[in-house]
Amino acid sequence: MAFGGLDRKSNGAPMAEINMTPLIDVMLVLLVIFIITAPLFTHAIRLDLPKVSSQAVRETPETITLSIDGAGKLYWNDKPIALEQMRAQFVAQGKRAEPPEIHLRASRDTRYDVIAQVMGAAQSAGLNRIGFVTDQVKTAK
Repeated sequence: MAFGGLDRKSNGAPMAEINMTPLIDVMLVLLVIFIITAPLFTHAIRLDLPKVSSQAVRETPETITLSIDGAGKLYWNDKPIALEQMRAQFVAQGKRAEPPEIHLRASRDTRYDVIAQVMGAAQSAGLNRIGFVTDQVKTAK
């Protein structure tokens, strides 16, 4: 017997068996409760929603592609631009109601200080959405 008994031969050692019967009973009761309540969760309410004839508008923000080659030359949407002209363009774009995103493409040989100057100029003009454009690495199979 798992609970011990009226045996006079008890040695006083703790019982090492776990009585699993109450645990199984609780598990089966919970299983029955979930089986009964699961169909109630699929109950849906019928609503007559209004019909709309317009299409959803996907507004994509304007992007500016700013490229920097290995020599540090700047290109605004593939047109050469000087650093001071770029700063003036950033200020003009930053004053717009919906400022554009900047896609920054830098050559692998570009010095970091040029990239930092461009990012600082953009941030000071209020253009905070800057993305770095990279090329995918071709893997040999």
